[in-house]
Amino acid sequence: MTVRLYDYPLSGNCFKVRQMLLWLGVDHTSVPVDFHPGREHKSADFLARINPLGQLPVIDDEGFVLRDAQAILVYLASRYDTADHRWYPADPKLRGQVAMWLAMADDITRTASAARLHDALGYEHLDIDACRRDARAAFRVLDDHLAEQHAATGLRWLVAAPEPTIADLACFPYVALAGEGGISLDEFPALRRWVWDFRHLPGFVGMSGIFPAGPA
Repeated sequence: MTVRLYDYPLSGNCFKVRQMLLWLGVDHTSVPVDFHPGREHKSADFLARINPLGQLPVIDDEGFVLRDAQAILVYLASRYDTADHRWYPADPKLRGQVAMWLAMADDITRTASAARLHDALGYEHLDIDACRRDARAAFRVLDDHLAEQHAATGLRWLVAAPEPTIADLACFPYVALAGEGGISLDEFPALRRWVWDFRHLPGFVGMSGIFPAGPA
């Protein structure tokens, strides 16, 4: 059997899972969900069978159904990256750092992703000024951390490890898509460098609005 991913191609949270499945080499199939304009994720059938919270993504791995992008990343890395533990390091301190940045990813979704929903998909009920303000505050934390860690250790990623982890993947898409929500990255040089580095990782496939790096 293959992993089934309930998917919407324009969702940054769904992108995280697609990219992780590809990097891990896990066989999977995509089950398209008409998020916009159809709002299929809010249908009675979807709420009853797939996710009572009406959110994407959701995976079904041989009958094990799991929702929430960050939880799915932890599960996939824990199950399918058991040899190297690259994406979810076994060291307790590094795992603590990963958990900290996964929480930040939720905050980025609440703010920068919401601003994108407002601008790109017409979600008018959102407080767009608050979304942009709070997203910039989160980006400032990320930018300061990346700059300070690189200056002190030479490391380029969120966790104090030589390679990216699921923490980077979790935070990446809605930072890279921030411009679609009216949020510029001009004042965040370390964050812009991190986005550039992430797009240049081998096997990066991207999504609409986040394209893989071209050939050198």
